[in-house]
Amino acid sequence: MTLLECKGLTKKYGSHTALSNISLTIEGGHIIGLLGPNGSGKTTLIKLVTGLLSPDSGTIHIMEEPIGPSSKSLISYLPDHTYLNQAMRVRDIMDFFDDFYSDFDSMRAYDMLAKLQINPNHKLKMLSKGTQEKVQLILVMSRRASLYILDEPIAGVDPAARDYILNTILSNYDENASILISTHLISDIENILDEVIFIQNGSLHTHASVDDLREKEQKSIDTIFREVFKC
Repeated sequence: MTLLECKGLTKKYGSHTALSNISLTIEGGHIIGLLGPNGSGKTTLIKLVTGLLSPDSGTIHIMEEPIGPSSKSLISYLPDHTYLNQAMRVRDIMDFFDDFYSDFDSMRAYDMLAKLQINPNHKLKMLSKGTQEKVQLILVMSRRASLYILDEPIAGVDPAARDYILNTILSNYDENASILISTHLISDIENILDEVIFIQNGSLHTHASVDDLREKEQKSIDTIFREVFKC
């Protein structure tokens, strides 16, 4: 089942072309790494797919729906910055999501809070930056969405918690859904990826199966990435 289909996507900011003629398809049941250096166009692509930006040309469909209210209800999006009200208690934020999203699973959310030892009665501003990011991830992964888009989900999380965060991602999405993860911490997530998308200077460089790419190059995805982008 095709979850996401982009055809000929182009986005410009003034004279700067952020994305140029991007075409790709994402099927259900996969975890895909969206990889590229800063300024490559990853965030622009994410904002186009989530409907936060409109393309200058090209089309985007989520399960055959054009970008709009219907498509947005199919996507659960984790941005790379804190967007929640710092004065609210975690419990109140959970209630807000439960009211706002019909697919929000509050039992799943509270179970993850308990496992991460996060007190739902604490206000968000009382929590560390890393714990706030865990709360945001819990909110996103507690929806029964078709496509999860995670922008740097483990960037602010201490190394000891990363394995649990990745396990949370793996164990909290339906088998027909897919997860698109944008990150710079490739070595930390490589083992959970099914596919990778390399974006370079606003263009699609590579979209391939992780297993096929490793077999072809006889190298890790992290090493291939560093060679492609000269990191």
